Amino acid sequence: MIEFLSDSAYFSIALSIIAYKFGIIVKNKLKFAIFNPLLVATLVVIVFLLATGIPYEAYEIHASKLSYLLTPATVCLAIPLYEQFELLKENKKAIAIGILSGILANLIGVFVLALLFGLNHEQYVTLLPKSITTAIGIGVSEELGGIATITAVAIIITGVLGNIIAEFVCKVCKINEPIAKGLACGTSAHAIGTAKAIEIGELEGAVSGLAIAVTGVLTVVFVSFFVNLI
Repeated sequence: MIEFLSDSAYFSIALSIIAYKFGIIVKNKLKFAIFNPLLVATLVVIVFLLATGIPYEAYEIHASKLSYLLTPATVCLAIPLYEQFELLKENKKAIAIGILSGILANLIGVFVLALLFGLNHEQYVTLLPKSITTAIGIGVSEELGGIATITAVAIIITGVLGNIIAEFVCKVCKINEPIAKGLACGTSAHAIGTAKAIEIGELEGAVSGLAIAVTGVLTVVFVSFFVNLI
């Protein structure tokens, strides 16, 4: 039975969807930001695989097919972006400066932490793309000689953490401007942060969607200046 399940593409996909749906239910019931649906779903899948003895490799082969939906899902972010296009044009300077500041904060932050914790070059470049979307980040990591699997984990953790603390940080820092909130989510926590931005408001979601794309492209450019610092 276990062997059949591990070889079934439908089972892996179904497990992922059911685990995420369970995460949504937990989040809605308990109302705590820490119970992020993606985080809960990840834990559910881990526990299930350990309990049943199904190898992660077998699960990942089939469940990875869900990743194909990432590109069209990201493209869908263009809809709120189009609806808010005129407002974004009016604030183009603030948006440009905000995205640039976010990119530099991400890269400088990784550099400083790498120095503090004594990371070697491979570990350092593995973490450099942590704040951009997975599709771009993994490619950047591989190109720089990093460990792609750890990069993927770092990207997911960054996104989930950003999703969890976004509203709290904005409240503590008294950030009330919708564009500023959207830029913060998009530049620091990519698509998962953008999901939170969309929950906060339509304008926040549109700006965050824009920030994902621009941050991903510009990070590829700026990372070349940071890669040889360690």
